[in-house]
Amino acid sequence: MVNNQIIGDRDTRLTPEDLAALRENLNEQRLFRQEQLQQFSAVATSRADTVLQRQAASQVEVRVKLAASARMVLADVEAALARMDEGSYGACHLCRRPIERERLTIVPQARYCARCQQVREAGR
Repeated sequence: MVNNQIIGDRDTRLTPEDLAALRENLNEQRLFRQEQLQQFSAVATSRADTVLQRQAASQVEVRVKLAASARMVLADVEAALARMDEGSYGACHLCRRPIERERLTIVPQARYCARCQQVREAGR
């Protein structure tokens, strides 16, 4: 039983090393999304010739949706980095409990613990 409590603490408590690794991951994601958005912007401005005009509307729509998604992820990543800077990173925005380390490793920009995320998604 004691081992489970220790493991439980390890699953939620973030060490300085955890935070450093998560910050590095978030910074890499931020750079990737910024580069992705620059590429979308470059395609839209440099190919203003007949090739771009001939592309199907669905391809343009896909690019627009990908860019919107990249902007959303970039905003989430930047918000997570800001939470790190202000010391509130890793706390669920709804229940205020710590977000599980495993969840943050997978989704470092997570704002909610897994339970609260499920509740939010069920309410949509």
